[in-house]
This record gives sequence, C-alpha cells and structure tokens, in this order.
Amino acid sequence: MKLRVGPIVASVAVSALLLFGGWFAYKQWAVESPFEHKVNQMEGVKSVQTDITQKQAIVKLDLEPGTDFGSLVRQIETDGSKWIGSRELKLVVEDHASQELNEMWKEALFPIAQAMENKEYTGITDTLDKLSQNDSGLSAKAEMDERNVYITLTDGKASKFVILPRVPQSMGVWPNA
Repeated sequence: MKLRVGPIVASVAVSALLLFGGWFAYKQWAVESPFEHKVNQMEGVKSVQTDITQKQAIVKLDLEPGTDFGSLVRQIETDGSKWIGSRELKLVVEDHASQELNEMWKEALFPIAQAMENKEYTGITDTLDKLSQNDSGLSAKAEMDERNVYITLTDGKASKFVILPRVPQSMGVWPNA
C-alpha cells in the first residue's frame, strides 16, 4: 500500500487549523469577551483588558479616582467566577497617581511594610489614618481579603491603588508599589 504524502499533510494541516482555531475562538468569544464586558460595566472601571491562560486570569484595569477598590475586587471575583473558574486572578492597575499621592505613599511605605511583615494589619489602618489627619484633602482606605491587602489613596482628583500580597515574597520589593 502506497501512502500519498500530499493528502496526509493537507489533512493534518486542516485538522490542526480547526483544532487551534476553534480553541482560540472559544477562548476569545466564550470566555474573555463576556468577562471583559462584565468587568467593564462595574462601577469605577474606565477600561479593562484581560488575558486568560490555563493557570491565571490577568486583568489590567484603568480605574476612576475614588473607586472602592476592595469592593471592586470582590465583585470581579464573584461575578467573574463563571469565566475565571479555578484560575488565579491577577490584577494590574494603571497608576494615575499625582506627585503628592506618590510622596504620601513613600512616607507611609515603611510603617506599612513593617505592619505587613509582622502581620499586624491594624498598623496599616493606623498609618493611613495619620496620613488622612495630616492632609485634610486625602482619603485613605485599606481593605483585606485572604490573599491581599488593598490600599486606596485619593486626593479628590487622582487616586493611587496598591495591592499588597499577604503571603510575603521570598525576596525583593512589592512589584506594584
């Protein structure tokens, strides 16, 4: 029996195209697009970009100043669980902080890092309360879940959103601070 190479190569190529094309279409139209649409409708979200892989869902957010960040994260986790499933949710927030907010964050960084290291999370709220008392135009809020601490600094015109992991990295600096 003589095998013809041309039809075999063509059938393998068509099969691969259908398989990977179908997988890409499913990922795009049945998972990423509806999830992105749902997150985009949430209060405080200007724009969102998603990248969903086998192990994680990366969500890049552009938020409006004054957004309740902790509530937004909980809403993304609960409403998006249909599309995320058991994947790890990784949030990346676009930074539009003013120079004043960045300076205030630098001032608060050491006491907050110390509170995180010692797992004394009330030190975070104490530090943020001191910042708010020193500057009447500043609103500072911290929220926590089982994985992260979410800090929001707002001066009315701009906001700084910081995610601090509760499980410390082995070495280095917070990647999003």
